[in-house]
Amino acid sequence: MPRSRKLRWLLWGSIGVLLVVAGLFSAAAIVARRIDPYVREQAIKYLRERFDGEVEVGSIRVSVPAMSPMKLLFHGGEGVLISAVGDNIVLRHKGRRDIPPLLILKRFRASVDLGSLFGAAKTVDQVILEGMELHLPPKGERAKFGDKNGVTDSDAGKNSNVIIEEVIIRDALLEILPKDSKKVPLRFDLHDIRLYSAGKDVAMRYEAALTNPKPPGEIHSTGTFGPWSAEEPGDTPLTGEYLFENADLGVFKGIAGILQSTGTFQGSLARIEAKGEARVPDFRMKSAGNPVPLVADFEVLVDGTNGNTELKPVKAKLGSTRLTTSGVVVKHDGDTHRTISLKASIPAGDLRDVLRLAMKGTPNMEGVIRLNTTIGIPPQDGRVKGKLLLDGDFDITGGKFLRSTMQAKIDSFARRGMGQPNNTEIDEVVHRMSGSFAMANEVITFRTLGFEIPGATVNLGGNIDLGTDILDFHGALMLDAKVSQTQTGWKRWMLKPVDPFFSKRGAGTFVHIKITGTTKAPKFGPERGGTSPMEEAENAGRGSKKK
Repeated sequence: MPRSRKLRWLLWGSIGVLLVVAGLFSAAAIVARRIDPYVREQAIKYLRERFDGEVEVGSIRVSVPAMSPMKLLFHGGEGVLISAVGDNIVLRHKGRRDIPPLLILKRFRASVDLGSLFGAAKTVDQVILEGMELHLPPKGERAKFGDKNGVTDSDAGKNSNVIIEEVIIRDALLEILPKDSKKVPLRFDLHDIRLYSAGKDVAMRYEAALTNPKPPGEIHSTGTFGPWSAEEPGDTPLTGEYLFENADLGVFKGIAGILQSTGTFQGSLARIEAKGEARVPDFRMKSAGNPVPLVADFEVLVDGTNGNTELKPVKAKLGSTRLTTSGVVVKHDGDTHRTISLKASIPAGDLRDVLRLAMKGTPNMEGVIRLNTTIGIPPQDGRVKGKLLLDGDFDITGGKFLRSTMQAKIDSFARRGMGQPNNTEIDEVVHRMSGSFAMANEVITFRTLGFEIPGATVNLGGNIDLGTDILDFHGALMLDAKVSQTQTGWKRWMLKPVDPFFSKRGAGTFVHIKITGTTKAPKFGPERGGTSPMEEAENAGRGSKKK
C-alpha cells in the first residue's frame, strides 16, 4: 500500500478515535448532568411513595467523582459511589398545613452506587439523617386525609423500588400528636438510631438510644422496626429489648427514687406490650422520706398515641413484702389529667415495710398485714391526696408495738381484760386489727374497725379527716373479765354490785366508747359523755387519798 494511502488511513482512524472519545466524554458529560436532577427526582419520589405525602425540598446537591467514560457507559458506573446532601426536607400529610408536618429533616447525606441508580431496583448504601422530627398523627386520623391522584393510603409505598442498607439518625424527635390540639404531645428525644435493612418490605434491625420524657431517663434498645405503615403510621410494627437507666421518679408528685429497668416489648408504635423488671433501690414517699427497696416484675400494655397504660398485672416486692397491682392509667377525651384505676393486694406482708414507707421516722409497730384495696384517682385538678379514692379491707396479725411505753399500755389493758391486773407474766402481748375502709375527699371512713388482744376486743366505726387530723370513732369495748375483776384491792369489791349491769352480749364487760381528738393526741372515753366503771373506780380511789 502506498505510503500516502497509509497516512490517510491513519489520519482518518485517528480522527475516528477522537470522535469516539469525544462522543464518549460528551455522553458521559450528559449523563453526569442528568445525575443531579435525577437523584433529586428519585429522592422526592421515594419520600412521596414511602410516606404517602407532599414533599418540599430546600436543596439537594450531588457529588460525582471523576471516572472513566468507558466505565460509565459500558459498565453503567458500577462500583462508583456518588454522594448526595439535602437540606430542609418537609413532608406534609396530603398537603395539610393545619397540623405539623409528618416529617421535618434539617439535613440528609446519602451514598449510592451509580451502577444501581438507573436500574429498576435501587440500593442506597447509607443514609445519615440529622435533625429529624417525626410527628405522628393520632390513631385513625390518617384515614381522614383522603386519597390523592387516585392513590389510596393502602397503596402507598408498595411501588417503591428503593432499598436502603443502613440508616443513621442523629438528634431526632418523635412526637405523637393528641386528638385535642390544645393538649401537649407525647415527645421522645432520639439521640442515636441505626437501622439495617434486610430487604424490601421486611422489618429493619435497629439500635437506638433515646431519652424517655417522664420519668426522664436514658433508654438503650435493640430490635426490629417496620415495614412502615403509610396508611396508619402508629401501626408500624416494633419489637425489641431495652435497658432503661437513671430514671428520676422525683418528677412525680408524692414519690421519689431512681429507676432501673430491663425488658422486652413487641407490638406497634401505637400499642406496645412490654414485659420486664424494674428496680428502685431508694423508693420513698416524699412525705415520709424513708427509702424502701422496690423490685417489680411487670407486664403492661401501652398505647403509644396517648400514653394510656394497662397493668396486667405488676408483681412487686417492697422491702420483704410482696404485692400485686393491676388496672389502668388512662386519659379520656376532654380530660385534663389521667384517670388511675387500680387494684392492689398484699397477701402477707411485713407491716414495718408499709409503715416505713408511709410515716416519718422508724416504724412503731410490727406484724403481718393482709390488704386488698381499689385505688382511684379521677382526672381532676388539685393534690393527689385530695383526689385519692380507696375502698378495701385489711387484717393485721401478730401485731406488737415497738415503743415500750405504748406496748406497756397494751400489756396493762390485756391484764385487766383477763381479770389479772397484777400478773406481770402477761407481757409482750400481740394484737390483731382488721377492718374495711373507704377514702374520699381526704377522709378515711372505717365501716368496721376491730382491735383484739388477749382478754379484750374493741369494735369501732368512724373516720379520720386527714385534712384537719380529727378523729371521730364510736363503738364498743368488750372484756372477758367483769368490771370488778379489772381492779385490785378494795376497788374490786366496790365494783362487784355493778358487774351485772355491764355483763351483756356474752362479754364480762360491755361498754359503749368513743375516740376523738387527733392522731397525735387521741381521746378515749365512754359514749354519751358518761364515765366508765374503771374511771369511776379510779376517781373514787383518788377521792379517798385526798381524804
